[in-house]
Amino acid sequence: MGDPEYQVHPDIRQAHTLPARIYRDPAIYETFAERIFARTWQFVADTDQVRVPGQIYPCTLLEGCLDEPVLLTRDARDVLHCLSNVCTHRGHLVAEHAGIERVLRCRYHGRRFGLDGTFQHMPEFEGVEGFPGPCEDLPRIPLGQWGKFLFVALKPAHSLQELIAPLQERLGWLPLEQFRFDPARSREFLIRANWALYVENYLDGLHIPFVHQELAGSLDYSAYVTELYRYAVLQLGVAQSGEDRFDLPVSSPDRGKHVAAYYYWLFPNTMFNFYPWGLSINVVRPVGVDRTRVLFLRYTWDAARIGSGIGDDAAVDRVEREDEVVVENVQRGIRSRYYHCGRYSPSRETGTHHFHRLLAEFGLEGAGA
Repeated sequence: MGDPEYQVHPDIRQAHTLPARIYRDPAIYETFAERIFARTWQFVADTDQVRVPGQIYPCTLLEGCLDEPVLLTRDARDVLHCLSNVCTHRGHLVAEHAGIERVLRCRYHGRRFGLDGTFQHMPEFEGVEGFPGPCEDLPRIPLGQWGKFLFVALKPAHSLQELIAPLQERLGWLPLEQFRFDPARSREFLIRANWALYVENYLDGLHIPFVHQELAGSLDYSAYVTELYRYAVLQLGVAQSGEDRFDLPVSSPDRGKHVAAYYYWLFPNTMFNFYPWGLSINVVRPVGVDRTRVLFLRYTWDAARIGSGIGDDAAVDRVEREDEVVVENVQRGIRSRYYHCGRYSPSRETGTHHFHRLLAEFGLEGAGA
C-alpha cells in the first residue's frame, strides 16, 4: 500500500490534488526519473533523421533527467534500430555526430560494431578468455513508430500501441508521412517550474477564459470537450463561427463539428497538437526539480493555412507566454507554508485529475515518498 497522502481518489468529486511537496522535493524528482520516465515512451525524432541505410542519429534521452545516450540507426537492410550509444569496452560514446556510416567505431580504443549493434572487432584483445560474448554487443533499446514519428522507452511499462491508439483511431486519416519539420517555426522555452505543473496546466480547461482571453474568444468554450484514455487525454477545440477548422472526412466521429484543434497529451510529457495547417509536438523535458525545457516542434502539412485559425504561430506563442507566467507563479506559490493541496472542478479538470492518478500509480504509491 502507498502513503495515503499520495493517493488520488478515483471519484473526482471526492478527490484532493497531490500535495505541493511533489513539485519541490528533489528526492521525488529523482524517483520520477526511474519510476515514470524510464518506463514510458519518449518522442525522440522522426524518420527523416534516419532516412537512408547507413544513417545514424545520436541523442541524449531527456537530458537533465534520464541522461541516457541513445543512437538511432538504419542498417544496410533498411531496418531501424535504437541502440545504447555507450561502448561496451570502457563506456565512451560510440557515435558523437549524426551522419552516414558503414559501421560504428568507438574512437577511444577502436571497438567496432555493426549498425544493428552487433560486436564486430576489438584490437589488441588476443588471448582474452571467453571473448567475445553477447555482452559485447550494444544493448538494443525498445523503439516504436507512429507514422514518421519515433519513440523510445528504456523499460516500457506498456506498448506504444496502447499509448497512441486513441490518436490512430481518431486521426488515422491524416497523411502523417507528408508532414514536414519546420525548424524556422519551432521554438524552445525554459520554464522556471516543475515539469508536472506545466503538464497539469496544459490539461486544465478551467483556466482558458481567465488566462487565455484571446484564445477563448476564438474557441466555443461551451463545446470544449475533454476525453480520457488509459495513457492519454484529448481536448477537442471547437472553433467559433468564421475560424479556420479541419475538413473532416465522412468517417470522422467529429464530422459536422467545427474542430479547430485536437490537443492530445501522451503520458507523461508529450503533446501532439493538430491544427488544419499541421502539427505542433510539445516535448516537456524536466531538467531539474524546478526547471523545465519545453520544445515546440512544428510540422507543416498544408502551408497555405499557416497563419489562420487558433493554431497560427503568433497565437500559439502568446498562449505559451501566458502559460509560462501562470506556471512559474504556481511554482512560487506551492513553496508556501500555508498551501498543501486543492480540489478539482468535476467539469473542467478531469484531465488534471487523470494525470495525477497516473503520477500516483507510476511514481508515488509505495515509493516511500
